[in-house]
Amino acid sequence: MSEIHSHAIISPRARLGAGVRVGAYAVVGDDVELGDGCVLQHHTVVQGPGRLGRGNRVYSFAVIGGDPQDLTFAGESVSVEIGDENIFREFCTVNRGTSKGGGVTRLGSHNLIMNYAHIGHDDQIGSHTVFVNGATLAGHVTVEDYATIGAFCPVHQFCRIGRHAYIAANTVITQDVAPFSKIVAPRETRCYGLNSVGLERHGFSAERIAALEKAYRLLLRSKMNTTQAVAAMRETLNGSADVIQLIDFIESAERGLTK
Repeated sequence: MSEIHSHAIISPRARLGAGVRVGAYAVVGDDVELGDGCVLQHHTVVQGPGRLGRGNRVYSFAVIGGDPQDLTFAGESVSVEIGDENIFREFCTVNRGTSKGGGVTRLGSHNLIMNYAHIGHDDQIGSHTVFVNGATLAGHVTVEDYATIGAFCPVHQFCRIGRHAYIAANTVITQDVAPFSKIVAPRETRCYGLNSVGLERHGFSAERIAALEKAYRLLLRSKMNTTQAVAAMRETLNGSADVIQLIDFIESAERGLTK
């Protein structure tokens, strides 16, 4: 049985799964689908079209599926698609997509979106990511699995954040961030090497980490340019699937690479 507070506003066009709980003064809009076990605390807003999978928790004053913040948006039918077991903390916002950007903002599963974080229109978010308080994505950003976006980090539109990357607080991102890296900007945004602590926490073996450390030494500490460093990685570290993924990411970067 679902548990809906008498002061909640639920559209007759919304579809609620089993065991959904909706608190006082929460609003669930047209064409919203809430999977089994979702919990919406009081004063939350979920607008549609959109779908939330199983077991998502939305805390007070968060807005999921709001209109895209794009001057060309004219009320087209665009949506948000969200996986399972995500946590959306107070005052965070997730916008729907735009027709020119594919029409869908997507989030995977097991993500933690902290207070005041913002996910813009047409963003494509993987799973197991963390958006710390005030992290802000422009539109059309891609964030791969297990990435962490630090507090008050703005990310420029069309940038990509690679899997297992860690971006420290107050770091401005205007270029792609390579997988497995940690990015810190005390005065200027630059890459400070491998996110080894995060990789250890996610079960990477010592051998996998060692191969990636060698790759980052070539990329950041040698006197080679990026093209030369990638060639050296390919020649000496081609037995590592992680390094091959890093190479593929670098070679497909369209906005340059944060180094």
